[in-house]
Amino acid sequence: MSSAAIATAIEGSGLEMTKLEVLIVEDNSADSELTLHTLRRGGFEVCAEVVQTPEEFRQGVRSKPPDVVLADYNLGRWRGMEALEILRNEGLDIPMILVSGALGDATAVECIKQGATDYVLKDSLARLPAAVRRALQEKRLRQERSQAQAELAKRLQELAKSNAELEQFAYVASHDLQEPLRMVASYTQLLSERYRGKLDEQADKYIQYAMDGALRMQALIQDLLAFSRVGRLGTERQSADCSQVIDGALKSLGAALEASGAKVKHESLPTVMANVVQLRQLFQNLIGNAIKFRGTAAPEIRIEAERRGDEWEFSVADNGIGIAPEHGAEIFTVFSRLHTREEYPGNGIGLAICKKIVEQQGGKIWVESQPGAGATFKFTWLAATEPQQERAREEVKGDEYHAASLAG
Repeated sequence: MSSAAIATAIEGSGLEMTKLEVLIVEDNSADSELTLHTLRRGGFEVCAEVVQTPEEFRQGVRSKPPDVVLADYNLGRWRGMEALEILRNEGLDIPMILVSGALGDATAVECIKQGATDYVLKDSLARLPAAVRRALQEKRLRQERSQAQAELAKRLQELAKSNAELEQFAYVASHDLQEPLRMVASYTQLLSERYRGKLDEQADKYIQYAMDGALRMQALIQDLLAFSRVGRLGTERQSADCSQVIDGALKSLGAALEASGAKVKHESLPTVMANVVQLRQLFQNLIGNAIKFRGTAAPEIRIEAERRGDEWEFSVADNGIGIAPEHGAEIFTVFSRLHTREEYPGNGIGLAICKKIVEQQGGKIWVESQPGAGATFKFTWLAATEPQQERAREEVKGDEYHAASLAG
């Protein structure tokens, strides 16, 4: 049956012809014709070029890259799999199907492993149209996935740039606002001290409102500065013994611990790679949060760590007032508060800082709690690898040697 007759038969059947640019690597003209005939019977409107040598193949893919390559496995002077290497060297993502007279299972599997899309035996050419359609579909999905990944990478880059700009703006704005706000607070306080009782009661009330508002704004700006510094200062990491880091945090919380009668217990905790200042701030914020939101009993706080794969899972548990599960995500938002300032002081920045510190290190943080039953804050932290720990030990030895040399 001629090509025109095949096309007429397919058209009469209601099937739509699919245009196909194909490059055939074959040294037998009869086999080439049989391959083209099979493709046309399978519903393809084929535009084909037949080549026999590596040079002809390289020229063919350069001049007009095909939709698919059909290559005989054994061509005498070279093998069809060498065409795959040429495609790679040319940087072309073109499906290649081996069409061979005889190909053992072991050889076929090895060819697929090396990158061939599929193989079809010449005595089973009826499989060829389906194999070609499958190869083209896989290529289309591969291109769509690549485009989606490229678009995602672009969006992530834009988001990172936007976040960096916002962080820089927050830092600069809050830093520059401190001085004029300090002036407002200072002079409002001076007005209060100098004219309290000399004006009417309403004036005293207005001055007090202004002074309270200025002081709250100062606290907000200082918290915003602290939040923005997390992203700016958290890149340098070193070996950090979590037990020692917590001891440092407890010293900073000495007054609050004494006033509340809080007891903090922790077993031997792991050593991790971290920015020590930020890790101390993380534990200090979580312990301070447990002290602040305590119940009628003295706070009891327990800190533990459990190895889970390549991460450590830390937990900071307390016996405080607890948190309703529906507020579990909300409390990590900047300036989020579940209570009035009269009930509990603060601007709702501490847990947001904790979240930023943990996520900056690739971890996650969450809370498990019920109202009146205390809260357990958990976060993950990447475990230090043995080479990192060894480098950290060598750095400590070097520091000790340097200190001893100076002392001598």
